[in-house]
Amino acid sequence: MRFVSTRGQTPALSFSEAVATGLAPDGGLLVPEVLPRIDDLLPSWAGMDYPSLCEQFFGLFATDIPAGELSSMVERAYADFDHPDIAPLRPIGGSRYVLELFHGPTLAFKDFALQFLGQLYGRQIRETGRSIHVLGATSGDTGAAAIHGLLPLEGVRQFVLYPNGRVSNLQERQMACTGSEHVFPLAIDGSFDDTQHIVKAVFGDEAFKAKHGLSAVNSINLARVLAQCVYYLHAWLALDPAQREAVTFVVPTGNFGNVLAGWLCRRMGVPGLKFRVATNRNDILYRFFTTGTYSVGDVEPSLAPSMDIQIASNFERFLYFTADGDAARIRQAMASLGETGHLEWALAAEDSFTTTRSSDAEILDRIREVYEATGYLVDPHTACGFTGAEPVAGDTEIILATASPAKFPEAMKASVGQEPTDAHLEALKAKPVVNHRLPADVEAVKTFIEDHLES
Repeated sequence: MRFVSTRGQTPALSFSEAVATGLAPDGGLLVPEVLPRIDDLLPSWAGMDYPSLCEQFFGLFATDIPAGELSSMVERAYADFDHPDIAPLRPIGGSRYVLELFHGPTLAFKDFALQFLGQLYGRQIRETGRSIHVLGATSGDTGAAAIHGLLPLEGVRQFVLYPNGRVSNLQERQMACTGSEHVFPLAIDGSFDDTQHIVKAVFGDEAFKAKHGLSAVNSINLARVLAQCVYYLHAWLALDPAQREAVTFVVPTGNFGNVLAGWLCRRMGVPGLKFRVATNRNDILYRFFTTGTYSVGDVEPSLAPSMDIQIASNFERFLYFTADGDAARIRQAMASLGETGHLEWALAAEDSFTTTRSSDAEILDRIREVYEATGYLVDPHTACGFTGAEPVAGDTEIILATASPAKFPEAMKASVGQEPTDAHLEALKAKPVVNHRLPADVEAVKTFIEDHLES
């Protein structure tokens, strides 16, 4: 299996090379040269536990990693999840389910990808004998998941950018209370889109990237998206065969990587899949899928901070596949978007999504309504998935629960009058916050990286 850039001006890479590269040198995102078909494999995958399914799925892509080694890496990646099913599918009434994706070390769905990416980076270090320096941006959960996925690796230094004052208190503490001298949480005076722009600009400087051995943990790294495909497959296979004929996954998303992973499963041959994109007040994806116009606006802070995004980095991969791999068209589209902040893109019916958006008031209402109806607590991001109509008769609906409600005690108290707790999160409250505040400036971040790598 080889991997190419969405912009078509980077030589094809192996899986391990694609993981190490992150952002393609031509500014594009790496994708499989050809998406494999998996429809004939699905019967043999039914009944597998999560690690076994992950191993089988990644075996189609990571063809340069020996099968036995891949199996060990997968086992280690999911060993610290606190539920035996890893991603349990919980019925909450009728034909509606919640897919719980918060049983990893940092209580958020990002653990699925970043625990495995940590294993891939560990292999890279062993194979090359060289340490790596990780750079990423987060709107809340990615940073914590990346830090904890990579902490066990010797000599790895991590630079994680997040928008100052725009993540929850506990999200910040998960990044800034590790006590590690090799972790540098950078509180940027700006929005998540500003942090993401800085990361892409730093990776775009090939000389700087090579000099300092930088690797990416954001969802610009293809391994993250592929790792997220597995929980869609696991959930679909967990259903009764009759229920699989029409399944709508409802996906709270801002950066588009989470829902893209499910959509790729459909492209690879999983039948009966539909998707609903659930946004918060930062509704660029809602506006795109209802109007066909992708128009960048200002980021507004919300009760669902991990979705406070206007520039969805994985959207380029989606455009590439809907353009049938026309890299020249993608180059033109992304150049236009960069210049104007505006893009018109017509979709075929099979590539479109239904979509909803939720205000902060609606998020609080949904948390309360779900709790009163079912006794089940959902976090503010997952609550966005409950906005909209009930499932269509005969359809199965699976709402992705992207984080533990314990990470957002203020919102939970405002909605249902209680603050769920978690022992690991409670322990963070007694630890000092150690971060570094910087302006939203590419050169300031590059200078910080240089100073702290040389020291």
